[in-house]
Amino acid sequence: MTMKLAVVQMNSTADVARNIATARDLMEVAVTRDGATWLLLPEHFQWAGGDREGRLASAEILGEGPAYRMCRDFAREYGVNVHAGSIYEALPEDGRVANSSIAFDRWGNEIARYRKIHLFDITGPDGAQYLESETVRAGDTTVVYEVDGVTFGCAICYDLRFPELFRSLVDKGAQVIALPAAFTLQTGKDHWEPLIRARAIETQCYLAAAGSCGSVPRNGQPHFTYGHSMIVDPWGHKVAQVSDGDGIAVTNFDADLVARTRRDIPLARHRAI
Repeated sequence: MTMKLAVVQMNSTADVARNIATARDLMEVAVTRDGATWLLLPEHFQWAGGDREGRLASAEILGEGPAYRMCRDFAREYGVNVHAGSIYEALPEDGRVANSSIAFDRWGNEIARYRKIHLFDITGPDGAQYLESETVRAGDTTVVYEVDGVTFGCAICYDLRFPELFRSLVDKGAQVIALPAAFTLQTGKDHWEPLIRARAIETQCYLAAAGSCGSVPRNGQPHFTYGHSMIVDPWGHKVAQVSDGDGIAVTNFDADLVARTRRDIPLARHRAI
């Protein structure tokens, strides 16, 4: 069976029902028009913007909430694999949430759950502070999963800046690394593509990166995410990219290209440290 990868880009807002409907519509286009068999949504696609209380209120008990159910049911209905970007997962015992990626096989079975390890606690170029750890509890486990004979590794947004995580995913057999994201416009315009291409080249994996795009209110001010969702092959070539606004990008996964790249430049064998 040919594996066809799709990344979905969308402007998520604080309207959960709208976000879920938009995601499903774009996924349907990717499957029915472009033949996608594996789909990746952006980071916390079901909610963005607003404030701390809104983020906490949007969180789901996974398996019970609408974002989880939509992705599970879509996988079953269309017989495709769905990597549900990330969803805010309620952690009632903690008072915070997890930023969690969920993967479903073509029968709608949950086959992987990854909680974002590296949290976005930074000061942006404009002086704005981002303190994800105030509301999100970090994960501590690397995750890979297999569908249709292809091994996928999990990462989320700010994880992109930590190559040691990506090396660990390759050590576990990853051939494709899924990166749902919500990169800020200010960091994205300078760092998004160079980092994605670097991670693809050094891991010799496909890098599928699905980002949110456009503006959303944050603390009463407009906050812009970068978009530019893309798929990069193991040689570092950008083989598919979404244009501005909501959209999808699709490409075929080529296992032979992964194997050939690793054979010709045998990084795993040459690694000294």
